[in-house]
Amino acid sequence: MSEIKKVWKLFSIMDYEKEAAFLSKMHKNGWKLKEIKGLCSYHFEKCTPEDVVYQLDYNQEGLANKGTYVQMFTDCDWEYLFDYYGYSYFRKPAKEMHGREEIFCDDESRLAMINRIFRGRLMPLLPFFLCVIIPQLIMQVNFHSEVSESILSIYCILFVVYLIIFIQFGIRYHSFKKKIHGMK
Repeated sequence: MSEIKKVWKLFSIMDYEKEAAFLSKMHKNGWKLKEIKGLCSYHFEKCTPEDVVYQLDYNQEGLANKGTYVQMFTDCDWEYLFDYYGYSYFRKPAKEMHGREEIFCDDESRLAMINRIFRGRLMPLLPFFLCVIIPQLIMQVNFHSEVSESILSIYCILFVVYLIIFIQFGIRYHSFKKKIHGMK
């Protein structure tokens, strides 16, 4: 009977490399990724400790042609695991790697993935932020009552969370783009 370990871990949409490193470390410690459920609940299965490289790709267009998309990675000996909120998860034993092998062959393809993350994850949040959160926040500030104070608190928290998400993504996107264009 296999042992299952559940770990709750939150990564931002731009932390795909940190998430991959976390998954590799868990595998090295004898816990291979089995699935992710709900909100960042990682389920691991007991295994023989092994140095395994995990990689994530965000490609909604690839999921439309899933067979071809997965086959492309399988042809390069990457094991396809599953999809979770737009990300596809892959792994490969480090001993089968040819140098520092990654599913992205260059910074331009990484930038293309970051652009897909922006379009797939951040763009849907923007209209909600602009059309719901900000107007509701303004209404709550102008509407004074005891009930509105608790609702105002909720909208203030949402405003701050959304702002942090947008700013964090913007800073990381800008610095990555600057790094790429500075290298050329």
